[in-house]
Amino acid sequence: MFYFTKYAENKFDILNRHKVFFTREQIEDALATPDKQGRKSGLFSAEKEGIKVIYKKEAGIVKVITFYPVK
Repeated sequence: MFYFTKYAENKFDILNRHKVFFTREQIEDALATPDKQGRKSGLFSAEKEGIKVIYKKEAGIVKVITFYPVK
């Protein structure tokens, strides 16, 4: 199960103002089948198709902290 924090929900609007458009499905896909994964300071990262997602796992729930475009 995926849970988007309030900041992650607001991030869609923030990026839209800069003409960068992502959907929830793209974020969830990056988490489900990432091309690259990482871990730093208790947080995890997943990267796929130009999207990097920072998240943490709590009691079986994947909590999306933030996401952003990468090259």
